Amino acid sequence: MKWQTTEQLKQLLCRLVQYPSISGTEAEVRLAQYIADQLLTLDYFRGINELVQLHPTGDGRYFVTALVKKAEQVRDTVILLSHFDVVDVQDYGAWKDAAFSPEELTKRFYEQKPQLPADVQADMEAGEWLFGRGVMDMKCGLALHMALIEQACHGKFDGNLLLLTVPDEEVNSVGMRAAVPVLMEMAETYGLTYRLVLNSEPMFTRYPGDKTNYIYTGSIGKVLPGFYCYGKETHVGEPLAGLNANFMVSQIAAELELNTDFCEVFSGEVSPPPTNLWQTDLKEDYSVQIPHRAVTLFNLFLQQKSLDDVTSSLVEVAKRAAKRIEERYHVQASRFAKLEQSAPKSLSVRVWTFAELRKKAVEMFGTAKVQELEANILTENTNKDEREKTIALVDQLAMLCKAFAPMIVLFYAPPYYPAVNSSADPLIGQLVAKLKTYAQETHGVSLVQQHYFGGISDLSYVGLQQSPASLRALTDNMPLWNRGYDLPLDALAKFQVPVLNVGPVGRDAHQWTERLNVPFAFTTVKAWLEYTIKEVFAR
Repeated sequence: MKWQTTEQLKQLLCRLVQYPSISGTEAEVRLAQYIADQLLTLDYFRGINELVQLHPTGDGRYFVTALVKKAEQVRDTVILLSHFDVVDVQDYGAWKDAAFSPEELTKRFYEQKPQLPADVQADMEAGEWLFGRGVMDMKCGLALHMALIEQACHGKFDGNLLLLTVPDEEVNSVGMRAAVPVLMEMAETYGLTYRLVLNSEPMFTRYPGDKTNYIYTGSIGKVLPGFYCYGKETHVGEPLAGLNANFMVSQIAAELELNTDFCEVFSGEVSPPPTNLWQTDLKEDYSVQIPHRAVTLFNLFLQQKSLDDVTSSLVEVAKRAAKRIEERYHVQASRFAKLEQSAPKSLSVRVWTFAELRKKAVEMFGTAKVQELEANILTENTNKDEREKTIALVDQLAMLCKAFAPMIVLFYAPPYYPAVNSSADPLIGQLVAKLKTYAQETHGVSLVQQHYFGGISDLSYVGLQQSPASLRALTDNMPLWNRGYDLPLDALAKFQVPVLNVGPVGRDAHQWTERLNVPFAFTTVKAWLEYTIKEVFAR
């Protein structure tokens, strides 16, 4: 047994972290191959190595599956889900060269402890922590799952285990979206009945200093709404003859940033408020023409709200911003007119959804012209990411319809993470109750159930808890839908499996102080995962 002791698992984790598998890099591809190669060293797979597979995602990357069958006739299967990509390491500064060398980085941090934040120093005094990019998010979870697969190879569990580890979770979840149809095919090929999808993302704090130990029975949803603003061009010497798009997006930001009207409360759990992720004008070069086209994107979390309700609320945000723009312009134009002894101009700002903008473009120029324009835009922007492609599509259509400016256009950019919640599932209810008792009696740890994992995860693509028709408000207003971004809706509709997240204690995900509590992860959480799987098969 090569991945069972704390030291063995720590060394496996360090080897996984040494691959700088930032989303979209060559190392992300190489790590998939390394994981498969390591699994193939287990005796169980040597005679039947087709049970470990690298599956293409369609963009040059791969996800990995490894299936251990208890016996040919056994159908009950637990899926072990993880991701092996990480975010970049620019935030590490002087320690960047060691960000993917956990033992070296940890050694340096202990030697230079006074330079670290006080809460980090306190953790270092109290326990054994390992630092490095990906140690908690989430290569620890992957290492634990590889240990469980090794146990299954030795016959420990009374059912089948299927390891699934994917790339790109940190960006667009290409890996998981590609994996769902494959999972359905594997169920047919190998005679599998999926009983549980078990993820091991780390526990996320809900507030600074939170030391609660959580297990999660769902995962929060997310949309990425955008607001495209088209003002009116003018020379800076005549600013009131136009309308600055940067001013327009600033009013939207003032309306939506941290707006708690968009927070949802479910069983006492509050979703975080929206926050801005991208804001820029679309001028390509410096000039004394004001920027008259600009765009802003917001992160917006979802729990229970329908996409129709969310879209309606966002349109209202745009309308309030439009009114503030008009009022502000009128006040300043009137004051300037008094100074100049002239007559002030007025303006009116339209608010459209992307679907309404596209419909107007089709009415004016015809379907063929619009489709040709969209095809050309996608061809010209092949090397840009999904957000940039989306913005280009909105921008070009808006320029076709510039006679209607000034205007604000609401749209959605990828990715979309559906909210998922298995709290009401009978199996999940039983597992949570049993695991809470086990953790308290065996390890003296109080576990608190949380209905939604707050860090966003690939569990969002386990099943579809709303009808495809209910997604129309999203898909109609997502320019890239079925043009480079989509969800496998048919497979998702069939992939109805309860979800659970049991993971390690870590701190500071996506920060340079990211760290993992090693003994807790590789002793306590390992035991919880083993117990959970045994309970699934016992039922």
